[in-house]
Amino acid sequence: MRRLAARGAAGDAGGVTAPAADRSDCARSPSPRRLIDLYALGDPGVSLSSSDRCTGSAGVARRRLNEAEKLSSVQEAQLEQLKAARARGLGHKERGLVLRMARLQPPWVHTAFLLCIFGLVGAIEIPMDLTQPPTITKQSVKDHIVDPRDNILIECEAKGNPAPSFHWTRNSRFFNIAKDPRVSMRRRSGTLVIDFRSGGRPEEYEGEYQCFARNKFGTALSNRIRLQVSKSPLWPKENLDPVVVQEGAPLTLQCNPPPGLPSPVIFWMSSSMEPITQDKRVSQGHNGDLYFSNVMLQDMQTDYSCNARFHFTHTIQQKNPFTLKVLTTRGVAERTPSFMYPQGTSSSQMVLRGMDLLLECIASGVPTPDIAWYKKGGDLPSDKAKLENFNKALRITNVSEEDSGEYFCLASNKMGSIRHTISVRVKAAPYWLDEPQNLVLAPGEDGRLVCRANGNPKPTVQWMVNGEPLQSAPPNPNREVAGDTIIFRDTQINSRAVYQCNTSNEHGYLLANAFVSVLDVPPRMLSPRNQLIRVILYNRTRLDCPFFGSPIPTLRWFKNGQGSNLDGGNYHVYENGSLEIKMIRKEDQGIYTCVATNILGKAENQVRLEVKDPTRIYRMPEDQVAKKGTTVQLECRVKHDPSLKLTVSWLKDEEPLYIGNRMKKEEDSLTIFGVAERDQGSYTCMASTELDQDLAKAYLTVLADQATPTNRLAALPKGRPDRPRDLELTDLAERSVRLTWIPGDDNNSPITDYVVQFEEDQFQPGVWHDHSKFPGSVNSAVLQLSPYVNYQFRVIAINEVGSSHPSLPSERYRTSGAPPESNPGDVKGEGTRKNNMEITWTPMNATSAFGPNLRYIVKWRRRETRDAWNNVTVWGSRYVVGQTPVYVPYEIRVQAENDFGKAPEPETVIGYSGEDYPRAAPTDVKVRVMNSTAISLQWNRVYSDTVQGQLREYRAYYWRESSLLKNLWVSQKRQQASFPGDRPRGVVAQLFPYSNYKLEMVVVNGRGDGPRSETKEFTTPEGVPSAPRRFRVRQPNLETIHLEWDHPEHPNGILVGYTLRYVPFNGTKLGKQMVENFSPNQTKFTVQRADPVSRYRFTLSARTQVGSGEAVTEESPAPPNEATPTAAPPTWPPTTVGATGAVSSTDATALVATTEATAAPTIPTAAPTTTVATTTTSTTAATTTTTTESPPATTMRTKIQESAPDEQSIWNVTVLPNSKWANITWKHNFGPGTDFVVEYIDSNHTKKTVPVKAQAQPIQLTDLYPGMTYTLRVYSRDNEGVSSTIITFMTSTAYTNNQADIATQGWFIGLMCAIALLVLILLIVCFIKRSRGGKYPVREKKDVPLGPEDPKEEDGSFDYSDEDNKPLQGSQTSLDGTIKQQESDDSLVDYGEGGEGQFNEDGSFIGQYTVKKDKDETEGNESSEATSPVNAIYSLA
Repeated sequence: MRRLAARGAAGDAGGVTAPAADRSDCARSPSPRRLIDLYALGDPGVSLSSSDRCTGSAGVARRRLNEAEKLSSVQEAQLEQLKAARARGLGHKERGLVLRMARLQPPWVHTAFLLCIFGLVGAIEIPMDLTQPPTITKQSVKDHIVDPRDNILIECEAKGNPAPSFHWTRNSRFFNIAKDPRVSMRRRSGTLVIDFRSGGRPEEYEGEYQCFARNKFGTALSNRIRLQVSKSPLWPKENLDPVVVQEGAPLTLQCNPPPGLPSPVIFWMSSSMEPITQDKRVSQGHNGDLYFSNVMLQDMQTDYSCNARFHFTHTIQQKNPFTLKVLTTRGVAERTPSFMYPQGTSSSQMVLRGMDLLLECIASGVPTPDIAWYKKGGDLPSDKAKLENFNKALRITNVSEEDSGEYFCLASNKMGSIRHTISVRVKAAPYWLDEPQNLVLAPGEDGRLVCRANGNPKPTVQWMVNGEPLQSAPPNPNREVAGDTIIFRDTQINSRAVYQCNTSNEHGYLLANAFVSVLDVPPRMLSPRNQLIRVILYNRTRLDCPFFGSPIPTLRWFKNGQGSNLDGGNYHVYENGSLEIKMIRKEDQGIYTCVATNILGKAENQVRLEVKDPTRIYRMPEDQVAKKGTTVQLECRVKHDPSLKLTVSWLKDEEPLYIGNRMKKEEDSLTIFGVAERDQGSYTCMASTELDQDLAKAYLTVLADQATPTNRLAALPKGRPDRPRDLELTDLAERSVRLTWIPGDDNNSPITDYVVQFEEDQFQPGVWHDHSKFPGSVNSAVLQLSPYVNYQFRVIAINEVGSSHPSLPSERYRTSGAPPESNPGDVKGEGTRKNNMEITWTPMNATSAFGPNLRYIVKWRRRETRDAWNNVTVWGSRYVVGQTPVYVPYEIRVQAENDFGKAPEPETVIGYSGEDYPRAAPTDVKVRVMNSTAISLQWNRVYSDTVQGQLREYRAYYWRESSLLKNLWVSQKRQQASFPGDRPRGVVAQLFPYSNYKLEMVVVNGRGDGPRSETKEFTTPEGVPSAPRRFRVRQPNLETIHLEWDHPEHPNGILVGYTLRYVPFNGTKLGKQMVENFSPNQTKFTVQRADPVSRYRFTLSARTQVGSGEAVTEESPAPPNEATPTAAPPTWPPTTVGATGAVSSTDATALVATTEATAAPTIPTAAPTTTVATTTTSTTAATTTTTTESPPATTMRTKIQESAPDEQSIWNVTVLPNSKWANITWKHNFGPGTDFVVEYIDSNHTKKTVPVKAQAQPIQLTDLYPGMTYTLRVYSRDNEGVSSTIITFMTSTAYTNNQADIATQGWFIGLMCAIALLVLILLIVCFIKRSRGGKYPVREKKDVPLGPEDPKEEDGSFDYSDEDNKPLQGSQTSLDGTIKQQESDDSLVDYGEGGEGQFNEDGSFIGQYTVKKDKDETEGNESSEATSPVNAIYSLA
């Protein structure tokens, strides 16, 4: 059984803690132990992000426990009134906010939902019975595209008191509706209707429209609405010649759809309306073109037609199809990638804030390149970035300014890689920072309207009043304009008006209306009186009291007529007047009164609150496995509030269950008689009332009938055993107990072992540990126990396939107590500050505590002085000794004690107090240049008393000040070289030649660096250069080869030239090597080929006066007719390997570096298996999930070479698992004698640790379970914070069938088929020779069709002909033997002139048929003899 959501609060009222109130949030966090559904739309019981508050969360909604769907008649009426009024004025700034409801809410959540809505920022609204300026309530979108076949509707609705009148402008001029008979305005609305039933062209009414709503208090404006008529133009007529392309070459089929409004949706199909299969080799670009990274012979098996679907007209237009002709070669030459789109090495793109950014890179090459995306100087935004179109497109949704920058796509295959950089600029249309809101003031009050917006470029702000610029409006002494703010002082009745703020830049505009209304109104209540609110026990709710008044009233709450104001404790009153009850209890039931007061009077309202018990399923259906034809009963017993009507219904596979004749639904169960295979699935019991509901799910598995085989174990599939059951404890003794269990089904594989695990509830509740292991032949065992442990046991069965699920736990048994027999381990004393020492130890677990109130007696004293012991009793695992001298040794003892006594005397451990920074720096630092990349250092060591701690190392800080080459920029980033221990000399390597350096030295202890020595300067001599960059070899024809290269990245001196060595080769034969020397400025060279057959191998290096540097080697391309052997593609090292693979941890950088630097490993050919790796890097705290494919092998070891980090680390953890054991190795840079710990956890959350002595690798983990997943890490025993990444691996199942029947092997079947085919061909040849008698004149009429009507030859011989060997009717055979598509195929393009045929969206053809096109261009050029097996036999004969 699986419950769909956490249980509600009714089952454990005492365990619920009321969350703290937060004045700023609509959503409140529930108790961490359970999720309470507070209301169906918003889920305020679950913490949401700011964007999700009050609108709900789909993920949380799926987990809701109580989900009410109905309303009482009273609440329904209340909500209808609220919806009609849209929103009512509240108190303070939040009054009158717009009510937005997605669907009707249950009554008990009504008030909670209201408060969340009123907490939103919105426009203030005045009750409609009061006078007020007009407000626009509905309008068409700014870019209004209409269907030319329908009447045009431009919406504009407004409210006000008195009701407003409307007029329109078109293209900024008054639009006289009365003069156009086609144009009318709806009654009591400003909506324009343009009717074309009597004729007219919609295009004549395109333009920019704006609506004005006016009454005597002001004028409100709509947005400027740009009206456009949708267009779906026909495809231009064109005749497309067949496209001829070489196999392996790239190809782009251009679509060029006609420009439509809005743009059409493009897709590619064949002329027979079959979709074109797309993959990473063949795909459609964003522009609609179809790209082939490399053309294959199979691509000419169909034609290609571009289709455009127009949204508004619901039509599909088809372009004339492309016919593809692929020229084959002896072999397809492998090529490095090149970009088909976009062109070049860089491009730029501009995108508006809030829109989607789509970057696209499509590359050609053989093999098909892979595309990867990166952002320069950062990572891709993981929450917004999405790869599309087989990684060829990168989409970033909801773009913001942080997404600007340089992105680049990397196209790579085994021949090389290429990159394209896209510079992204993010601009922004105006967006609101502070949108002006309606302002309601009492006479004499002050107020302000604020209009703040941002954008890129910065938008300008223009104020208007009643639709006219503020500058031309009559002066108002009570009004002051200060940029984006209008300030009103001492407002009077005549100050009422509607103000407009228009903010705009080149990318768009925003227009907002806000009225200023001056009213003198006593308080009034806006909700119905004496409401009844019903809520579920332990939920949080809010009682709403919407009110209005001017000046703003104050509101207070009272309960049951009591005189004290409700606020504080379980109650919280918000600024808008709503009362929140944090956790409903039975005593909260009663009558609540809200009172609103201002200087003009007061008003009050009452709400009656009833508290109901929650609906709970206390006996849930359980998962069952039933045989076909048996009877199954699923229980579902429910407890609910008796005053609520309960409904119990059942779902099957998330759909309502039809109760047929074979099913019986009772009040507390569902019975299925004669179970059939179709009954298998998930069954959900749904218990609901009008206020809440509870769900519980179970899965029914149906076993089909099977004939009894002669060998049961051989015929039935083997599986893991079922869990043991009915655990029982007997023979209860002080230090032992007997555990008995009933074995589960072995599922056709005998049980080999039982593992008994225990859990205790004091130190690690919920964590299971292995206790002991027993043979599979026993089901009862005596378990040895430790004192004072509250044991609970479970059993796991193991067979050769794997391990079962754990059994249900046994009852608990607590042993009696005793004094501890051991003391805590891993006792250490280390300083965390210069004047303290922190004593730590590993706390004892439940099985070694032996009694209650386990505590530790900590003793310490100075080692030299031998003073009396200081002691303290500690209940934790650490104690800090203060006021200690700097770095002195201490003797430390930690002894365990419980209520029964003390443990034996502990061992003495030496610890040290805290270190301080070193006081002295190395002196007399001498630098000797050894070569162009290394120097030798020598210094005088510091005195030991100045170290003030343990001397860890001497450290040299050095940086490259400048290069001796002019105008060469260098990085001055500081680098360091460490020299561990107390030593007077060292070597610094990996320097840049021909550079000026500076160097300082410090001494380092555990606290950090000491003072720096004097700065030393030195210069490295000239060295050899690095390899020339971007060495390119091109062969435009068979006579010449062009070479190009770039200067080395690191000249390391003054370049004196380049040396090129090249040698021709043909297979394994090498020609004479030739050498060319070039000047330092030459970067091109052309080689004249001696013969067109041989290829060339070129080796290029740069030279300085010191000598030649690193060389780069390239080979000339293979000739087009030469089949180039295909090398095995590079194999990426997996981070996790299942079963028999090895596991190694690394990061993405190490993976790339290793793959580029080493050759691809040879892996046996096998079906790939997919494994998932979870790699956790401790330094970045990031979790990466990687899916890799790795073929299984008997022993596959994945080795990833990483460079050793500078700090102490553990890396390259490698796991080689088997079914019951695994070998572990790793690398580290700790000192000799360091001990480690291997920690691993199985899928049952059982954790084990294995201590490893120094240099004891590899180590073997034993007693693993077959087929189980483990997570593993390695950490230092002295410092658990230094740990490897977490590795996930799986042991193999012990059941393997390695000795398969030879008759089922693929190679044996293929060999037999080949022999049978060869025998059949020989028999046919013999039969033909015998029938023809040796006289077979050869017909040489190549172009004459062969038919049964041919006259026999005069000499009595004749040609064999057979109807089966004729070409198919309507088809022709090409010269290369392939059969063309039938010309009579009902292609839609064969009719008309291409694009005139159109389709409805449902696929129906709406064009007109015309005469079918001639196809005589293909006749007469093809052989009329069909290739057939009999003709092939003739040639053999």
